[in-house]
Amino acid sequence: MVSVIFPAAGQGKRMGLGFNKIFTELSGKPILIQTLLTFSRCDCVDELIIAVDINEMEIIRKVLSKIPKLKPYKIVAGGSERQYSVYNGLMAVDPASDIVLVHDAARPLISETVIQNVINEVMISGSAVCAVPVKDTTSEINEMGFIERVPDRNKLWAIQTPQGFKKEILIEAHKKAQEDNFLGTDEASLVRRTSHAVKLVMGDYNNIKVTTPTDLVIAEMLFGQKVKNHAKIKISSLFNEVFTKVSK
Repeated sequence: MVSVIFPAAGQGKRMGLGFNKIFTELSGKPILIQTLLTFSRCDCVDELIIAVDINEMEIIRKVLSKIPKLKPYKIVAGGSERQYSVYNGLMAVDPASDIVLVHDAARPLISETVIQNVINEVMISGSAVCAVPVKDTTSEINEMGFIERVPDRNKLWAIQTPQGFKKEILIEAHKKAQEDNFLGTDEASLVRRTSHAVKLVMGDYNNIKVTTPTDLVIAEMLFGQKVKNHAKIKISSLFNEVFTKVSK
C-alpha cells in the first residue's frame, strides 16, 4: 500500500498573497486540487494525507468533499515547519501502508510517470527522490560575495518531489531528527543522516514548485500545454534556409 503526504501548511509569503498559495487558481482549479487529482489518477497510489494549517482544516475538508474522483484522504494539522507537517502526516498513515511518498502540494505539474518511477525505485532501494540535472553553472561564494568555487555541473542535480521511502525508514529518520533537534530541508536530508542511502530518479523540468508569482505564470502556461506532443517542437521557418545550406 502506498500513502502520499502533502505538506500544505504554508502561508504564501513569497507569493505576497496573504493566504495559502495552494488556494490559488491554476487552470480553473486550486493548485491543491490539481495536485491531488494527479495522484488520484495513479493506480499505484492508495491514500492521500494533507497536512494543513489547523485554522484551514475545516474549509479544506468542505472543499475536498465536493471533488469527485479523489483517492481516500485524511486531513491532519500541519506544523510550524515543513518537517513537522510531514511527521504529523506520517503518524496518520494507514498501518497497512509500506511505502510513503512526500510531495509538495504546490507542485501541481508532477506526472504520473515520475510518481510511478519513484515508487518502483523505492521497492528496490528503500529510498528514492526525483531530481533533474542542473542546467546553469553554479558557484559557491565567500562572505564578501566573491566566487570561491565552481562545482562540476555534471555532478549537480536539483531535488524535487515526490520523495519516497519504505515507511519504517522514514519513521526512523524523523525520530532521529527529533532526538538530535535537527531541522532538515527535505526528507532525503533526514534519511541520509541514518544508515540509508537515497537513490535519484529522473524527474521532470516541468515539475516546478509554485513559490513566486512568476512561477504561477509559468505553471499556467505549462499546464495548458501538458497534452501537447513534444515532437511538434520544430525550428523556426526563419532559420530553415540557413540550416538547409549548412547541412548540404
